[in-house]
Amino acid sequence: MNNPSARMRIFSGIQPSGVLTLANYLCALKRFVELQDSGQECVYCIVDLHAITVWQDPGALKDAIRHAAAAFLAAGIDPGKSILFNQSQVSAHAELAWVFNCVARMGWMGRMTQFKEKAGRDRENASVGLFTYPSLMAADILVYHATHVPVGDDQKQHLELTRDIAIKFNHDYRRDFFPVIEPLIEGVTTRIMSLRDGTKKMSKSDPSDYSRINLSDSADQVAKKIRRARSDAFALPGQASELASRPEARNLLGIYALLGNTAMDQVLDRFGGKMFSQLKGELTELAVAVLGPISAEMNRLVGDPAELDRILGDGAERAASLADPILQQTYDIVGMLPSRRRN
Repeated sequence: MNNPSARMRIFSGIQPSGVLTLANYLCALKRFVELQDSGQECVYCIVDLHAITVWQDPGALKDAIRHAAAAFLAAGIDPGKSILFNQSQVSAHAELAWVFNCVARMGWMGRMTQFKEKAGRDRENASVGLFTYPSLMAADILVYHATHVPVGDDQKQHLELTRDIAIKFNHDYRRDFFPVIEPLIEGVTTRIMSLRDGTKKMSKSDPSDYSRINLSDSADQVAKKIRRARSDAFALPGQASELASRPEARNLLGIYALLGNTAMDQVLDRFGGKMFSQLKGELTELAVAVLGPISAEMNRLVGDPAELDRILGDGAERAASLADPILQQTYDIVGMLPSRRRN
């Protein structure tokens, strides 16, 4: 079903479980815009159903969904070119997830690294949704017959499970129905790490606000966070081979490279032998220049929640027009009676 000459249908989503960060921009939103502008068919989703696998304050969740929508738009997602919506408005996601719950195996879910990390030692008190969320993730993608998903290397396991579910469904029902998706792997070089610990990913859920740069941060906040970012007393490395043992240097140099669309070798040539203070100064200038307009546009958009809701609602209608026929075909293959509601 995957014709390499055909136009790709891209799907990806971000959880609205906090204000989006520099990591979300560099590793996801920036790439989403590039794919959109390359002429691919792009479906982008704020995955609010995934967010509630752990408890969320209802009022804060509504705000977070709108903030995420504002971040997508401010980063350059054009709702005229791409489909942008929040997951819960398109019921086909949850409906197909139940079908996939009946296709996926317990052993597959039990091996998922993210469940082990989030549930920790207290697995008996983890929600069932946290355990079965990979079925919903597979449904998010396959309900659009998406062909490619842009993900970081650490998300590859989820895509492999989605492929397994598609293959098993096709095998069980003797149909070549769901595409076996391909990941657009960005690789470990695009990981953005905590400003307080270069060995941990930058996270919007980290207790320390100084561990991350939020897309809504002011220029002063960005400057303060970069100034206080962890460093060491040695000169910056000039060779890529030296980065493995210098996580903080690797992180800040990598952020500079991604913000400036510059090859890492060029960044190493520029800063090799210099001290962190010079890198931090130039990184601050670059970060403010790139993120300032995004932050300003986000603040403007958040001030008009009715417009954000309109954009998400329009996107949900467009998404449902793609998803509902695929769901109905799935039900037909499984053996369900036709739904009059959908006809």
